[in-house]
Amino acid sequence: MRVLVTGASGLIGSALCDALLARGDAVVGLTRDPAKARPKNPTISWHAWQATTERPPPEALDGVDGVVNLVGEEVNQRLTEKAKLRIRESRLLSTRNLLQAIESADQRPKVFVGQSAIGYYGDRGAKILDEESQPAEGFMAELPREWEAAEREAEGIVTRVVILRTGLVLSKDGGLLGPLLLPFKLGVGGPRAGGDQYMSWIHIDDEVGLLLWALDDDDVSGVINATAPTPVTNREFSKALGRALHRPAVFPVPKAAVAALRGRELADAVAGSARVLPRRALDLGYEFRYPEVDGALRAALR
Repeated sequence: MRVLVTGASGLIGSALCDALLARGDAVVGLTRDPAKARPKNPTISWHAWQATTERPPPEALDGVDGVVNLVGEEVNQRLTEKAKLRIRESRLLSTRNLLQAIESADQRPKVFVGQSAIGYYGDRGAKILDEESQPAEGFMAELPREWEAAEREAEGIVTRVVILRTGLVLSKDGGLLGPLLLPFKLGVGGPRAGGDQYMSWIHIDDEVGLLLWALDDDDVSGVINATAPTPVTNREFSKALGRALHRPAVFPVPKAAVAALRGRELADAVAGSARVLPRRALDLGYEFRYPEVDGALRAALR
């Protein structure tokens, strides 16, 4: 295949591009500054794209069979009104510009794989959630809902559309583990905001695996929860991370400490509980490489 990837230099995008190249696919990457991206991976065909203000260049879509849309500003920051606007526009305007370019292409790709997040479900306690569960309210839930609505516009443009609602990604290169490793390695890690909230996580290899599966399998369409089949509480996750690092995990982090660093709104999201299952992925036959958190953490930290 020839696959166009937006957000190709990000955590998930980089891992996806590596996997595509490893299996012999051609990769087109869109980035603000190809001069910086190209030396890191010269085998990717890089093209400049100012995502929120313009369409991708037409030549970037030449011969493309599939598109994976991962572009979007980091949410893990203090959520001021200006930050919320940037985060929102980085997803919605970019997606609309991308779809306009696809619609205008001489030969349209057959599949569009979009990204979303399990923030869609909000704070739901211990209730088991799947793709049919209703969305929550508030910025962290409205953002993925609006993003999905923008990505669904691809349904009138390409043959097949898949949207992944991604959970907390486990990777040694960043994601959820990035800010946790130092305190745990120092022996002062522990559960956050009480520890009873459910965490729906996914190993980076399974996130990439689901993206490849979505590109390849003609039977896959619609919304798919990109989470491992065994969500755990924050307390259970903290103990598993402590075991993986051979460190104690007994020092709780109060919600107020998170709020002091990132603001009340993000602290509420961190303290929220979402017990999300990947029902459609399992029903459609995807086999998770890392279904259990202990094995996933050991692999992520290798």
